[in-house]
Parts: sequence; structure tokens; C-alpha cells
Amino acid sequence: MKRLLVIIFLAPLTVFGQIDWQKPFQECQINGSITSYNYGQKTWLFSDSADSQRATLPASTFKIINSLIALETGVIQDENDLVKWVGEADTVLYGYRPEIYHDMNIKEAFEQSAGWVYIELAKKIGRDRYRNYLTQCQYGNGNLSEKGVDFWNFGPFAISPRNQVAFLKALYAGKLPFSSRNMAIVKRLMVTERTDNYVIRAKTGWTRDGGVDTGWWIGYVEKQGKPCFFATQLIKNRKTPNPAFAACRKTITKDILRQLNSI
Repeated sequence: MKRLLVIIFLAPLTVFGQIDWQKPFQECQINGSITSYNYGQKTWLFSDSADSQRATLPASTFKIINSLIALETGVIQDENDLVKWVGEADTVLYGYRPEIYHDMNIKEAFEQSAGWVYIELAKKIGRDRYRNYLTQCQYGNGNLSEKGVDFWNFGPFAISPRNQVAFLKALYAGKLPFSSRNMAIVKRLMVTERTDNYVIRAKTGWTRDGGVDTGWWIGYVEKQGKPCFFATQLIKNRKTPNPAFAACRKTITKDILRQLNSI
């Protein structure tokens, strides 16, 4: 018997049962959306079905697949591999972050979102190998024409929230073109919160390309063996100040995950 895939599309300003999808965004005064997938029920949920298909730069959420590619190609052996500090950083594009300017292993680089480490890895991986794995994983729009090394932060490369969730589902199920060992390592790297009731594996992202702030929090929650996947995408004009932008990536997501009884 074939399983029925139930897809629920929620229009903006819709309240689904007792779940208010728009209030968290309104409280943060930020435009955006959250895309979720209930693995057990095989059900998609969207706060904005159109926005779930809107592709933007993945920013540091790319560190998930970047780590997988670096492991699979042998550029790194595991999360304990040390990358030597290069002695300088682009503070114009990335801001001044002295706390990450030192020799750093992959585990710390992932947790601290140290862009310079992943730029060094990217130099060794090369554009052709990226293109190969991104195609196999059906990750993003495939446009790697950006001349800079970090095409995930600047340029035309882009991925939608729904594509992010599809990739995470495949990672969870072990259905990606990477070894089980390497996928297990990255799943360990992704653990951001662990309680007696649930575990969150996730990654934030933020890029300022094109005069636009694009913020992400993507990942999945495991609660009683039932994963719930999410991809929250926030967009604002850089000329519009909002000091809560970074924090709201998680605030909005957790609000909705609580309403879904996932945390």
C-alpha cells in the first residue's frame, strides 16, 4: 500500500489550529518564513508556501554540506583536525571577530561559524568537486559563477528553505553520497542543544550580500525518536536597523517549534 503524502499549505496570516505562524515574525518586526517537515507524519508545513521556494544565499548553513564534502574528499579527517590561523581576515566583509583569529579545529570552527576556516578548506576542495557533490545532493541552484572562494556568502548561488529541509531529511536518513562515518561526524557537529526531552541539531547563517540581510536557522529536533525539520529564513534591507535580527532567527523558530510540541 502506498503512503499518502499530505502537504499542508498555510497562507500568510493564517492560524492553524492553535498555532500562530505569523505572531513570532510580527514580534520581531522581521519578514520571513519557516518551513517544517514532520518526518513521522510525512507532512510539510509552511508559514508562507511561496517564500518556502524563495532561493537565497545559504550563508553559514552551507557549513553542514561543506563539512561533509571536506570529509569525503579527505581534506579533513575528522572534527578534531586543526586549521592553522592564516594571520589575517577580511574585516570589511565579515566584521571584526578577534575571538576566532587563532588556530582552530573543525568542531570549534563549526560552532563559532569561523568563515576563514571554511575558506581555507574550500581552497583545497576546488570548484569542480563542489559542483559534483552539490549536484548529487540536489543542493541549491548550481550557479557557482561567483569568482570569490566563498560562493555560499556572495554571488548568485542560492537555495530555498524547502530545499534546505529536503537536504536535512536526506542527511538524517543517511541518503546522501557520503560515508556513514562522515555523516555521523557532521551530525555530532550540528548538536546545538541537548535536554532530557529533545536534541536540536542545527546551524545558523547570515550574509549581507547585495544590501540585504539574509538570516537562517536550519536543522531538526529529535524528540522521542520523532524528528521535526525546520528552515527559518529572515530577510531585511540593511538600511533598516533591527538589533534583534540575529537573535530572532532562533527566537522565531523556537516559538513555532514549541507550538508544534517539538520542544
